[in-house]
Amino acid sequence: MKVRACFCSASGWVLPAGALLLLPVAVAQPGDARPQAGPDLEWWREARFGMFIHWGPVSLNGTEVSWSRGGERRGTGGTGEVPVEVYDNLYKRFNPTEFNADEWVALAQAAGMKYLVFTTRHHDGFSLFDSRFSDYKITSPECPFGRDVVKELADACHRAGLRLGFYYSQPDWRHPDYRTPHHDRFLKYLHNQVRELCTNYGRLDILWFDGLGGSADDWDATNLLAMVRQLQPGILINDRCGLPADFATPEQRIGRFCNDRPWESCITLGEQWSWKPDDQIKSLSECVHLLVRCAGGDGNLLLNVGPMPDGRIEPRQAERLREVGEWLRRYGATIYGTRGGPYRPDRWGACTSRGSTAYLHVLDRTVQTLELPPLPAKVVNSRCLTGGDVKVSQSDARLAIAFDRPGEPDAIDRIVVLELERAAAEITPLPGRLPSRSLARGRAASASNVFRGMPEFGPDKAFDDDYDTRWATDFGTHAAWLQVDLGSPQTIGQAVVCEECGPRVQRFELQYLDGQDWKTFARGQQIGTELRLGFAPVTAQVVRLNVLSATEGPTLSEFELLPP
Repeated sequence: MKVRACFCSASGWVLPAGALLLLPVAVAQPGDARPQAGPDLEWWREARFGMFIHWGPVSLNGTEVSWSRGGERRGTGGTGEVPVEVYDNLYKRFNPTEFNADEWVALAQAAGMKYLVFTTRHHDGFSLFDSRFSDYKITSPECPFGRDVVKELADACHRAGLRLGFYYSQPDWRHPDYRTPHHDRFLKYLHNQVRELCTNYGRLDILWFDGLGGSADDWDATNLLAMVRQLQPGILINDRCGLPADFATPEQRIGRFCNDRPWESCITLGEQWSWKPDDQIKSLSECVHLLVRCAGGDGNLLLNVGPMPDGRIEPRQAERLREVGEWLRRYGATIYGTRGGPYRPDRWGACTSRGSTAYLHVLDRTVQTLELPPLPAKVVNSRCLTGGDVKVSQSDARLAIAFDRPGEPDAIDRIVVLELERAAAEITPLPGRLPSRSLARGRAASASNVFRGMPEFGPDKAFDDDYDTRWATDFGTHAAWLQVDLGSPQTIGQAVVCEECGPRVQRFELQYLDGQDWKTFARGQQIGTELRLGFAPVTAQVVRLNVLSATEGPTLSEFELLPP
């Protein structure tokens, strides 16, 4: 898997992790085009929160799973950390004697997670199950552990009533026929291993493929998915086999608001997918905010842990997960079984709903008054679930939320409960903020660079008054410009610039076009999440943000130009 792509969403929270380059999923092809629409998807949507587990012999080195194998990280140009001959022989020392499947499952449940997805085989080709079709596996005579981890974990999940998912990487960088003229032989191996996983381990709820952008033809996906559905009726399949399947999988970022296509963000608890010593673990606040923003976008969160070489989940990670579980025991009703909306996520937080009840999760601790677009439904009652007093007022112009007192100064999430006169699901999702006064909103825009030329990352996205979209540039871009035509000369005296995945920008200037010349009227250094600038008023029609220096490709969600 796994790469450091930082296209954050639902207002752009930076989620760095030790991975490389997020490859786009291939365009869907005919075959298994049907999404699940019945109770099999129902349980998954209600669950909202799952545990992802990346593990294997690589944990002995504390480096990233698969991507640290060899002198070059495939597709990224980066440098690997472990020579191939060393990496491929780690399994001969892999003896996780402290592994206890029941303890892993109990921890997932203590964290409030409703399902578990385990990496049965990653791109490095090492099978953590007893496959008849590979000698490179945990039950090999050369591996001192010699136990089928997948079987023990599947049995533990079934005993505890925890929904079970298997991750399986189609690519196998070690297989001699992978991406060769004998790829057909590789496909037989791939299909046989998937058949084993769907046959030998009881009920399977999720199959989580990871094709690294491969097409359906690359994996003979139409036949592969048909076999899986025959062997495991009701199973949910993700979108990484070249077919749309049942749900989308944004990686290391919060998915954009979408309530008509199921999605699940997979995000690491630490900085990389597999275990590493002294990893930087996300705080309780960060974990809760991830979960809230995913649920508010109508998606799930699959939070990853990487067990240690001895088989235990690191105590720091385990403690953080228990803290999340404790928060969910108090406020889980605002997450489980909810849908995103009726307000879309924004910088202040996110909104979930169930029936006629809406939950405003105000995550920005600085907010004392929140003004939102008017609801087309009367608020019949309101309260602050997390303590403190709140006043809610409605008009045809806005819905206003005012906190009389902030509550606890370190509050992770202030949850305002709104009881509505009708079902929240009947309300078309609304923006998470009132329209800005930006003179640049909706105006014609251009840029020096757009990420892979993709329209969804075009320059207009910085002027659409939507923090859920963004202008992005290619990886490795260290200077760029973003330009807007205001339609006619306008007087401006303020600017608001909101950076995603930052702070990447290190030095910039604001300029306007005077005849054929660009004149600078403001300068700055880092932009960060939100930068508000004031300057001597200038009158201009064409204005640009000129990024002079950036550590990585600049990515902006909004660029507002305001009157003095």
